[in-house]
Amino acid sequence: MRNLIVAFGWLAPFVAIVAWPWSPAAAIAVVALSHALILYPTLRPNVQWLGPVITRFETHAREVWLTIDDGPTADTPALLDLLAKTNTPATFFLKGRIADPVLVGAILDRGHSIGNHSFSHPSAWFWCYPSSWIAEEIDRCNGVLGARKWFRAPVGMKNPSVHPLLSARGMRLIGWTARGFDGVRADPQRVASRIVPRVRPGAIVVMHQGRPQSLACIERVIDTLRADGYSFVIPADDRLKTNR
Repeated sequence: MRNLIVAFGWLAPFVAIVAWPWSPAAAIAVVALSHALILYPTLRPNVQWLGPVITRFETHAREVWLTIDDGPTADTPALLDLLAKTNTPATFFLKGRIADPVLVGAILDRGHSIGNHSFSHPSAWFWCYPSSWIAEEIDRCNGVLGARKWFRAPVGMKNPSVHPLLSARGMRLIGWTARGFDGVRADPQRVASRIVPRVRPGAIVVMHQGRPQSLACIERVIDTLRADGYSFVIPADDRLKTNR
């Protein structure tokens, strides 16, 4: 589908030029449609029109995958202690620019995994970056973290360049099943009340670190899901699925 959308995006201006003398409205509609077909899957996380996005994993048990974005930050040691106390493995999607080697090593030493969350996390602009800039964000982060097989785009946004670049590097785009907007919400109960009802076996939960409320929010979600009978795992790559 990606190729059709991109091809239509290239052809739409020429179609509009040809159509304009007969129907300006139709010409404008063609261009508007071409933009919408690109912008919608770009700005909407987990929409798969431009390529596969991992949104769950295969399981026959009540298992979930906890993923934590935006580290490593000053709260990483306390977060690792919390995860150890609750026996919760997690995957940390890290920013290359702030990836302190000591903290990265601590994450791995505690049995967690790490993924690429871009080098500088340009959340406001990543969606419209040209291919060369996106490649630099991915490669510079891998240069710091080592080659990673999983990538999460800043704020989950991507554009038509992202999937070909990831495919060339043997990487996969990781989305999520449930999120609680804990990066902007300070109330752990509100965060948990948004995440927990959306969780099913095989769900991917995305949360964040580095905010004043991060530890409390993560702990509340872990405790609530465990009370519902869920366990936490880091799934093998061959268990990852693109459908919710």
